[in-house]
Amino acid sequence: MSIERHHVGKRLSDMVVHRPSGLVYLAGQVAEDTAADATGQTREVLGHIDRLLAEVGSDKRKILSATIYLPSMADFAAMNAAWEQWVPAGDTPARATVEAKLANPGYRVEIVVVASL
Repeated sequence: MSIERHHVGKRLSDMVVHRPSGLVYLAGQVAEDTAADATGQTREVLGHIDRLLAEVGSDKRKILSATIYLPSMADFAAMNAAWEQWVPAGDTPARATVEAKLANPGYRVEIVVVASL
């Protein structure tokens, strides 16, 4: 099959790969440690993204777009502190950052990415 679903749950798959187009879609990634601040949660989420992409032979240099959701734009600088250390210079993806109410009040950041294989 040309569509692969990884870490399939009742409501979503963490990752869907469409081989013919060479695209990888990640579900919104959130931190497990909801006690961490926005920088800490962002670092954890970026680690999740690294691991998921590695599973299918991709990596952060192949991220095409990222959408970042913050429950408060007051955390924008803290999130960017972790993001800027992680994202490869010269390979920054298209990106949007949106203020939004997240599913768990403990979440400080949620990141969705689309990458190439």
